[in-house]
Amino acid sequence: MARRSFWGWGLEGMGPDPALLGAVEAALPGLLEMPPLVARAAPRLDDVTLRAPRVQPSPAIARLLTGDPYDRASHSYGKGYRDLVRGFAGQFDNPPDFVAYPETEADLSALLDYCGAGQVAAVIYGGGSSVCGGVEPTDSERYRGAISIDLARMNRVLEIDHASRAARIQGGALGPELEAALGTHGLTLRHYPQSFEFSTLGGWIATRSGGHFATGPTHIDELVEALRVVTPTGVVETRRLPGDGAGPSPDRLFIGSEGAFGVITEAWVRVLERPRFRAKASVRFPDFASGLRAVRGLAQSGLMPSNCRLLDPLEAMINGVAGGDVAVLMLAFESSDHALDAWVARAAEICRDHAGSVPDKALHTRHEDASTRDAAENAWREAFLRAPYLRDALVARDVFVETFETAVTWDKLGALHARVVDAARAASESKALVSCRITHAYADGAAPYFTVIAPARRGGELAQWAAIKAAITDAMLAEGGTTTHHHAVGRDFRPWYERQVGPQVRASLEAVKRQLDPASILNPGVLLAEPA
Repeated sequence: MARRSFWGWGLEGMGPDPALLGAVEAALPGLLEMPPLVARAAPRLDDVTLRAPRVQPSPAIARLLTGDPYDRASHSYGKGYRDLVRGFAGQFDNPPDFVAYPETEADLSALLDYCGAGQVAAVIYGGGSSVCGGVEPTDSERYRGAISIDLARMNRVLEIDHASRAARIQGGALGPELEAALGTHGLTLRHYPQSFEFSTLGGWIATRSGGHFATGPTHIDELVEALRVVTPTGVVETRRLPGDGAGPSPDRLFIGSEGAFGVITEAWVRVLERPRFRAKASVRFPDFASGLRAVRGLAQSGLMPSNCRLLDPLEAMINGVAGGDVAVLMLAFESSDHALDAWVARAAEICRDHAGSVPDKALHTRHEDASTRDAAENAWREAFLRAPYLRDALVARDVFVETFETAVTWDKLGALHARVVDAARAASESKALVSCRITHAYADGAAPYFTVIAPARRGGELAQWAAIKAAITDAMLAEGGTTTHHHAVGRDFRPWYERQVGPQVRASLEAVKRQLDPASILNPGVLLAEPA
């Protein structure tokens, strides 16, 4: 079985769809006014030199640790553009000293005890798919070393409550693992981030992950019923309740905490029966503005489409669904209980009210048995989950490609979109393609997701990235958007996050950190600044 790439996305030997890569290679030089794309050789682990471990494990935890070069290198970075550039260049200057694979909460407590006593950073890895600097070890001299903690061996579905339609699952379960286990009971968590194959339930909760579905309970926040968290000062277990008015929610203290307050070892999550009815269509609009009005109408109608993803003309062209002259709305509905004809008929009406062209035979309910359901799910999942491999291929061809996402209310969306596009083009300092798609739609706003593609400045990629990121995130905040809609804060977003929440909230979170993690060993520098 193929193992994960030690420097890039996904599995070794995998890559983007060859036809898509060929089309991109042919088109980008002309669009970006750059030379033909020539791939450089990917790095080899044999050519990477890692420093010797700086700390000596105690007998209590030695059996949980590995110093294998592959494990250390692959746990050095997440999967953001900065990470890929450094990994591709073979720069592993600050690897974890060891990687730990605990099997029980007692193992985890022993690891945290060791780190607290020895001032060793405990980096909670999740699935390692962070794109915001969330799993990179600290380089602060305050710490004697760093251990990356991977819950891959705590990955089981432990219990299912069929009456309440909930499941108790360990935090280290990857998306495919938990879906396979739930599937044997005809259930699904219905949470499909693009990192689905390589991210964990605990990671989703710790980073407030957003799933593939555009409306309804798409954020992991809405799916969490209760948590069990190991902290350096003890175990926190919240109560299973369908709703609760007893003070601030303790679950919310850990949802989005990015491993800074504790390690999520178990969660009770709300699950659903697998869908049996589906309807979908690609709706074309003469321009992005018309499509936005339709999306707002759909979001405020109460119809709750499962997919309501609007691609601007450039995004539609890049993804091969149109020629660059129209915006395209990927619209879909699904249900495990009923046919969808009334819902889709009203959706088509809303789209046509805003100049949308709906194919005559589209949006009819399709009933699926197990075999056809699996085929349909596999088709979209293959395309959706394989897309990130293209970024690795472009990094190897000296192309800058990065995404930036936010959320904003409908009244501010137009101004934010225009300002971000202008900021991205100005900061790129070269010919740049800036596209946008709407990934999530709410009654009061939407989540625009921008892609910037430009010639990379070889040797200066990190400075280029920092300038573009600062310009875009400044623009997002200035126009009333959030620092990040579903990619978490990590290290990369922290300066803007601090501006967004203000000093009172930041001071309150720092007080929680001191209470639960008095030695400040958990993910130092992630979400909150490292102590002086």
